[in-house]
Amino acid sequence: MRTLPEILQSYSLRPIPILDVDIPLNKYVPLDLSVSNRDLRKIDITDHHLCQAYIDTMLKAHNGKVAYGGYLEQRNLYGNNNNFYGAVPRNIHLGIDFWTKAGTKVMVPISGKVHSFRNNTTVGDYGPTIILEHKLEGLLFHTLYGHLSVGSLRGLYKGQEFLAGSVLATLGTPDINVNYAPHLHFQIIEDLEGNYGDYPGVCALDKLHFYTKNCPDPNFLLHLELIIHD
Repeated sequence: MRTLPEILQSYSLRPIPILDVDIPLNKYVPLDLSVSNRDLRKIDITDHHLCQAYIDTMLKAHNGKVAYGGYLEQRNLYGNNNNFYGAVPRNIHLGIDFWTKAGTKVMVPISGKVHSFRNNTTVGDYGPTIILEHKLEGLLFHTLYGHLSVGSLRGLYKGQEFLAGSVLATLGTPDINVNYAPHLHFQIIEDLEGNYGDYPGVCALDKLHFYTKNCPDPNFLLHLELIIHD
């Protein structure tokens, strides 16, 4: 039996849009929010206004509309939140973030059904969140969509089916997505470990081996490396 990364990689030979299809894929711009980015050393990116200003600067410089990146990126983005800092800090990002305007449509990249949803309102969490369940080649896995609008949860029900390419949700504003600049957090999860409407989106270094296996790179599915820029 093939592994989940192998199955995901062969699902499509083309990049898959995860935001409004009216946004050309060549307007997606890679973004580095890691601790090694020297441009961020004098910017408090825990302030969503300053984070947004930096993102806007990068988008303007590259004539882009969506800034993306972050899988296994070690970040300072969570530095103002005690929920992420215990004996070992949780600061390694487990999904890909897509930073763009609030209200932007979120598309389903692969057909599935609603597993669970919840508004995770703790500061630093996802805000409104949807988890879809999928099965390919007999293997069950999940995709998580965080930082959505409250309206995205209205009318949802467990088991509701969504076809690939359909609209799932829209992005929330900072007051709704608990103090982050507007963006989509997209994560692939093999085993939800009993979680409902939520799952860790960042981990500590001592848990990285487990989470890397349980949360494979979303780019195995999306193939963002195939985007051709102008």
